[in-house]
Amino acid sequence: MKRVITYGTYDLLHWGHIRLLQRAKAMGDYLIVALSTDEFNAGKGKQAYHPYEERKAMLEAIRYVDLVIPETTWEQKKEDIVNYHVDTFVMGDDWEGKFDELKELCEVVYLPRTAGISTTKIKEDLEKLGRSA
Repeated sequence: MKRVITYGTYDLLHWGHIRLLQRAKAMGDYLIVALSTDEFNAGKGKQAYHPYEERKAMLEAIRYVDLVIPETTWEQKKEDIVNYHVDTFVMGDDWEGKFDELKELCEVVYLPRTAGISTTKIKEDLEKLGRSA
């Protein structure tokens, strides 16, 4: 069985996220999503709209996702790859090169982002709507 892992916050879930998960799953038989916890996000200066448990439930409802685990630190990736017997590590290409050190443990793939959509864009669009209302 070929195992694939990806990481993210997956807040304001959108079709770009779904496409990334679909393409990641197509690279193997079993897709693991390491989901940033609220505490980890706070340490990065981020706050998700949906709390961790709600984001986890949404991801678990997606047919491409086989397992959701918590992401609590930047450093856990090597441990996750070993512990979950991961063959392929996948991230969006906005992270290109940032995780190349993982190539010693598994294949590292950076997938192109879906054009025209991002959580940042959704937040900006909602803010514009709020100002014009």
